[in-house]
Amino acid sequence: MIFGLEFPPVSHAIEWPDLFLSGPFAVNKVVVLMWLSVIIVFLFLRIAASDSSLIPRGVKNIAESAVDFIQEGIVMQTMGPSGMAWTPLLLTFFTFILVNNLWGIIPVAQMPVNARMALPLFMALLVWVLFVGVGIIKQGPIGYFKNIAFPPGVPKALYILVTPIEIVSTIIVRPLSHSVRLFANALAGHLILISFAVITAALFSASVTAIILPFSFGLLIALTGFELLVAFLQAYIFTILAAVYIDSSMHAEH
Repeated sequence: MIFGLEFPPVSHAIEWPDLFLSGPFAVNKVVVLMWLSVIIVFLFLRIAASDSSLIPRGVKNIAESAVDFIQEGIVMQTMGPSGMAWTPLLLTFFTFILVNNLWGIIPVAQMPVNARMALPLFMALLVWVLFVGVGIIKQGPIGYFKNIAFPPGVPKALYILVTPIEIVSTIIVRPLSHSVRLFANALAGHLILISFAVITAALFSASVTAIILPFSFGLLIALTGFELLVAFLQAYIFTILAAVYIDSSMHAEH
């Protein structure tokens, strides 16, 4: 309790009681929101793909804008023309992560799915499997791991330092940092919004409501808008890093 305001424990903000089943197969609020995200993204892309009109409008217009953004802002910037075949996967990552993040500012839901570590870690491991698999296919198993341990263009004298760093970075640090970045930003934004929501609610009953409440409420609105920006940026960052990692396996010289 601080200045008469009681803040709930962090566990209350990220852990939810099971709705049905139990153990590892338990379904809680976060799982339901994740399922809804899958349905929303599927319907969004399915409706857009089924629209055969020459002039895009509505859902198709939004979907085409998203595809153009992925192709021009991510694929062409990191992978080049050879990476266009990865557009569907990267588009799915971006839209799915974005919808999961947006639940944090949706009334009633108010919980970004990515504020739980399980999903970011699963997606990061999926990207890890993809870029390692692509590297083995494109360069061969020996060639791929050789290029990881001994990056082309590095002076041989530096390999004693570079080799262990590159091995640990590629095999261990990449998936961890890829997932923690998304998880930590989603959780931090969620906790900030909760804190200011508690403050705003408490000020309704305070004697200085007329003076402080407008500023607190205004800041809460501003933070909600900022969280919307963060939701987009984190979806973009996760997706562009996935593209960078895959491209590094496709082209050993990178």
